Amino acid sequence: MNDAAPAETLRRTLADVLDGLPPRQAAQAVDRLIATYRGATPTDAPILRDRADVAAYAAYRMPATFEAVRAALAAFADAVPDWTPERHTDVGGGTGAATWAAAATWDGARETTVLDWAEPALALGRELAAAHPALRGARWQRARIGTALALDPTDLVTVSYVLNELTEADRAALVDAAAGAARAVVVVEAGTPDGYARIIEARTRLLAAGFRIAAPCPHGDTCPIVPGEDWCHFSARVSRSSLHRQVKGGSLAYEDEKFSYVAATRTPLAPAAARVVRRPQIRKGQVLLDLCGSGPALRRDTVTKRHGDLYKAARDAVWGDPWPPYDEGQRAP
Repeated sequence: MNDAAPAETLRRTLADVLDGLPPRQAAQAVDRLIATYRGATPTDAPILRDRADVAAYAAYRMPATFEAVRAALAAFADAVPDWTPERHTDVGGGTGAATWAAAATWDGARETTVLDWAEPALALGRELAAAHPALRGARWQRARIGTALALDPTDLVTVSYVLNELTEADRAALVDAAAGAARAVVVVEAGTPDGYARIIEARTRLLAAGFRIAAPCPHGDTCPIVPGEDWCHFSARVSRSSLHRQVKGGSLAYEDEKFSYVAATRTPLAPAAARVVRRPQIRKGQVLLDLCGSGPALRRDTVTKRHGDLYKAARDAVWGDPWPPYDEGQRAP
């Protein structure tokens, strides 16, 4: 994998493209977009209407979307280490954050297609992609995302932060279309109770279509988390540019993006035996790990110094990691 180069290239390219964009204008556009995303009902009209909207979105959301999708793809790649997609279709991809995440996960160029309804977003995505050799040949196509969507056969379909914008019928149609076209499907949503609910909907449909769950779940059984009481989500660290800090009104050089996801495939895989689903609690001489495994409920494991190397690994474990650490002798059958 080659994850550092695309991330740094994307940061530099975004900075160059957005150079000269007045921060106040960008902040105002961001405020309008936030209000639209939070308050609007699903619609056929693109939310990103023009270059100013798209530039504001790119400054506000693209870095976080990239890091969330990269984390999901990394977990998927760990489960299928001998598989690399040669064709990638990003549905509702906008400015192309998921295509950059794929470039950060697998080396080399692949046949890439980005579908979105907002032409200004596709135009900016095409402009940004010119900076990365693996993405320069990508196709950027305008398409309605919904019941009428038809997808060409592909290896990987990504759908990131899109389901929230669709009606229930369109969400189902999109997941079914992805399942019918691809060998692998990765869906990412906001790390909220509602986002988790949409991921569970997608997971259920993918399982019904014959897919195997690669991540984050270590199994294809019913999710052990009780809806309404808790939700499954993870966190990705996002580096903030100067403009990013200005449009978001923050002072820190980073932020944490909370996201939920499901990665599924038709190929043979070796899922994690369990996955860390909370921040590990490090105490004197022990580490408490909240884990999702093959059982009907979440469990908590206590790893102490007497566990030797496993204790050292537990101290280094982070939220979202497989557990035990991937080793051919430790993988689930």
